Amino acid sequence: MSEETTGTLADLKSLVQSGAITGEAPVLREPKRDAFGRSYATGRRKNAVARVWVKPGKGEMTVNGKPVLTYFARPVLRMLLSQPFLVADRYQQFDVIATVVGGGLSGQAGAVRHGISRALTHYEPELRPILKKAGFLTRDPRVVERKKYGKAKARRSFQFSKR
Repeated sequence: MSEETTGTLADLKSLVQSGAITGEAPVLREPKRDAFGRSYATGRRKNAVARVWVKPGKGEMTVNGKPVLTYFARPVLRMLLSQPFLVADRYQQFDVIATVVGGGLSGQAGAVRHGISRALTHYEPELRPILKKAGFLTRDPRVVERKKYGKAKARRSFQFSKR
């Protein structure tokens, strides 16, 4: 049995050295687009969940049917949404349509950013290494800790009274 294994390994080694088998398999991802030429992805952060569609356009963004300027009034939140496009060098080349539920505005902005990044990788798979290195494809796992019984909040105890 050991002779068969060594014979097989020797054959495999010769195939690799001859170039018939390469050490790295090329990963060719196909773009995922619907009938309208859009790519869809879900983004999440804290308790917020965003459904995001990305399509080629002039850079218009709508969130829950409103322009992004009215929905995310704070400039910091709008900056979060534009980060994936700036890193990928695709600023104002895509239109974004997003619906967000749950959480607060900060969590929703993070969820939309996560969704935009994932949708961009579905539209153009070659952008994945750039967005992955920037950390936009990683879901931020931090969520609010649940309240425990016998406690005022998640960890805070009730006020102690000596008498």
